[in-house]
Amino acid sequence: MKIEPVMLDGELVRLEPLSLEKHFEGLCEVGLDQDLWLWTITKVKTPDDLREYLKTALNEQERGISLPFATIEKEFGKVIGSTRFGNIDAANKRVEIGWTWIGRNWQRTFVNTEAKFLMLQHAFEVWKCQRVELKTDLLNLRSRAAIARIGATEEGVLRKHLITQNGRARDTVYFSIIDDEWQQVKQNLKTKLKRTK
Repeated sequence: MKIEPVMLDGELVRLEPLSLEKHFEGLCEVGLDQDLWLWTITKVKTPDDLREYLKTALNEQERGISLPFATIEKEFGKVIGSTRFGNIDAANKRVEIGWTWIGRNWQRTFVNTEAKFLMLQHAFEVWKCQRVELKTDLLNLRSRAAIARIGATEEGVLRKHLITQNGRARDTVYFSIIDDEWQQVKQNLKTKLKRTK
C-alpha cells in the first residue's frame, strides 16, 4: 500500500487531497451547519474549530495513518464536504473510510454514493486491501442505514467505545466490506449511481 495524496475523479464528484489553502473557505461555507456535527466526537462550531479539525486530519496524513479529501461537486467546481481514509494499517491491508460530512443541500444525493465508490475502488483495486471498515454512532440511524445501503456488513457494537466532546459515552457500530465481497458491492454501487443520474 503506497499511502500518498491522490485525486479520485468520478463522473459527478471529485475527491481532492485536502488543502487548507485551497479548500478552507469553501468548507466553511458548508461545514459550520451544527446538524453536520450532531453525531461526531469533535464538535465544530466556528471557523477556528474547523481549521483545527482539518489540521488534525493533515497531521495524521503526515504520520501515514490518514488520507483526507475535500469533496468537490464537479458541475460547478464547488467544495461541498470532506471525507478521509483513516486508521490505515498497511501491514494488515486494512483501512477505514469515515469522517465524512456533506453540506445539507447535497445529502441524500449521488454525492456520498459516488464518493464511497471511488474510495472503495481505490482501497480494493489500488491498495489491494483485504478489509475496509466503516463505523458510526449507534444512535445515528441515518448513517447506519447509509452504510448498510452501500453493501457493508454490520459486525457489532463496541459499547462505551468513545467519549464525545460533550462527555457522552458513545456506543459505536462497526461495519466492514472485505475483498471477497467487493465485486458484488461494486456492481450494486454502479447500479445505484445509474439510477441517480
